[in-house]
Amino acid sequence: MQIIPVILSGGMGARLWPLSRQARPKQFLELAGEESLIVATTRRVTNPARFSRPVFVCNDDHRFMVAEQLRDAGLVPCDILLEPEARNTAAAIAAAAAHVEAAHGGDAIMLVLPSDHLIRDNSEFLAAVDIAAQAAVAGRIVTFGIHADGPETGYGYIESGNPAAGIVGANDIVRFTEKPDKKTATGFVESGRHFWNGGIFALSAKTAAGAFDVARPGMFAVARRAVAESKRDLDFIRLDAGAYAEFPVESFDRLVMEKSTLGAVVPVDMGWSDIGSWDAIWRVLPHDDDGNACVGDVVLSGSRNCLVHSEHGLVTMVGVEGLVVVATDDSVLVMDRDLSQDLRGIVDALQADRRPEVETANTVHRPWGSYQDIDRGAGFRAKRITVRPGGRLSLQRHERRAEHWVVVDGVAHVTKGDREIVLEANQSIYIPAGENHRLENRADTDIHLIEVQTGDYLEEDDIERLEDSYGRID
Repeated sequence: MQIIPVILSGGMGARLWPLSRQARPKQFLELAGEESLIVATTRRVTNPARFSRPVFVCNDDHRFMVAEQLRDAGLVPCDILLEPEARNTAAAIAAAAAHVEAAHGGDAIMLVLPSDHLIRDNSEFLAAVDIAAQAAVAGRIVTFGIHADGPETGYGYIESGNPAAGIVGANDIVRFTEKPDKKTATGFVESGRHFWNGGIFALSAKTAAGAFDVARPGMFAVARRAVAESKRDLDFIRLDAGAYAEFPVESFDRLVMEKSTLGAVVPVDMGWSDIGSWDAIWRVLPHDDDGNACVGDVVLSGSRNCLVHSEHGLVTMVGVEGLVVVATDDSVLVMDRDLSQDLRGIVDALQADRRPEVETANTVHRPWGSYQDIDRGAGFRAKRITVRPGGRLSLQRHERRAEHWVVVDGVAHVTKGDREIVLEANQSIYIPAGENHRLENRADTDIHLIEVQTGDYLEEDDIERLEDSYGRID
């Protein structure tokens, strides 16, 4: 039986700020290993004997990061569906089911996976997939019930009932409970009947169609229209914006699972974590003899049970306990580890103040590479720019700024007006305001250059794209 993985890549991961940002959320970060979470999730279901190539559903702003990380890891998607706007998991799963139905038929079995969860026991995961797939063929909507090792209040819980008819290893679902208080969660763990809701689902496309129409009549017709009227854009499929806007902003659990009589749960102990908070990160990282988990340039003395993550500079701590300290090149977080679930309040306040640190980091990723702000002041802004092999900036011009480029490493092909110039290390070029220009890397190694902008306005919206290889011309 071929199973079609559907990998959902949405959300910001606000409780992992300042590492996770709106422009680069947690699924694209290497938080618990050498690969990003989305790459690890994809690799977990990359086995042609068992799985078809996966379908991704992601935010339009993240499309190039999805494609780039998969390409760098040697992973090939089937399709990448682009949401015109974020409308939670019910809309994403409905659109994916309509796409799978159109491409593979109603009997096709989908395995819906969040892109930002950690699973450490792959054999247990695959065994649970086999059980879930059998139940999905029988018309059930299956979710994975994670064995609860403590009374977590940040997770949803599933109460398991009688064995599911004809499916060994699956049980009927009695009820869902979303984020209970500590006392209730403790009772759930002690009962032996309650499991954490891992947010992983298995179901056929035709079962999805019926379940959505029971939960919200006409909703799956909207999903089919969003797919039928979609547009192909390079390697992506843009779901129709008008149809997509008709979806309710609701989770799949609440809209479908809590109302369906088809629900079944497969209990599994597979080393799962949603790593949705800094405390959860601390739990999955290696510890020193004092219980500290450290990433980056960190020196501790007399400190216990702390998580310290430094992406920028040396961090030292003396005589503290149970803290989270995260240092990036533009922000520092210091927090009691036990209050990790409360970080969202700070992020909400920063968003209300329109602080750029919530949206982007100093290193900004583009489909051709990345840039990092080095310095800025009155009338100037300096960046370090990296252009990947094959990367090609848009043919563009700026109204209010000039640019000076100095190549540090690599070979840059520069278009300036009607001329093409080749620059090597230690060579430079001046691009005056209003001049058409482009930068391109035709070699097999990165280009590194320093860009100094001068002018009376130096923000990113002072750009007119005349031609773009990545479809970014409005």
